[in-house]
Amino acid sequence: MMKEEMREEIQETGDLDLNGIHIMTIIGEIEGHQNAAQGTKTTKYEHMIPTLAKAESDDQIKGVLILINTIGGDVECGLALAELIASLSKPTVSLVLGGSHSIGVPLAVSADYSFIVKSATMMIHPVRTGGTFIGVIQSYRNIEKIQDRITRFISDHSKMEQKEIERLMLAVGEQVKDVGTILSGEEAVQRGLIDHLGGMKEAFCKLRELCGISEEYTE
Repeated sequence: MMKEEMREEIQETGDLDLNGIHIMTIIGEIEGHQNAAQGTKTTKYEHMIPTLAKAESDDQIKGVLILINTIGGDVECGLALAELIASLSKPTVSLVLGGSHSIGVPLAVSADYSFIVKSATMMIHPVRTGGTFIGVIQSYRNIEKIQDRITRFISDHSKMEQKEIERLMLAVGEQVKDVGTILSGEEAVQRGLIDHLGGMKEAFCKLRELCGISEEYTE
């Protein structure tokens, strides 16, 4: 890819193809069915779907590195993207930088192998609703079902038990006027949510290993 094309791709989507590895970013707020507030830094659902399809179908792409620093966002779209990442046939590695909160947790664990830097955090909390909420038992049951889908996905793609995830999600005392748990990078690894502490070097090294790419590999 020419330098100018690489620059345009980075500016448009935050993605880059580099020596057989596709680098994609999940930053800011996960924007889904509705536009985020003006001036909000977002990762757009409709941009990521074709990007993931390209990664799956392009023979020149050997693996995918996902760099994450997100506050969360649209629950349905975030979980759908996590499912897409988990379904890729090519090796994937995620790296949490800064934080991966709320629906960012399933996105972080959706890769084949996950890393987090020491200074990063991960926030697990109950599903929140926006807009009009009808206060009937059916609404609460629907939220419970959504939370069950999220905790089950996290458990299926990490070393944490679903009951432990639910306990952390409903914990009281960690946050002001809210429930949930904030885990440091070290705590996320100790509890089995993330595979390993590490940064860019470790993430690239692991992905090359999974892809069978030598460090001297060039296109």
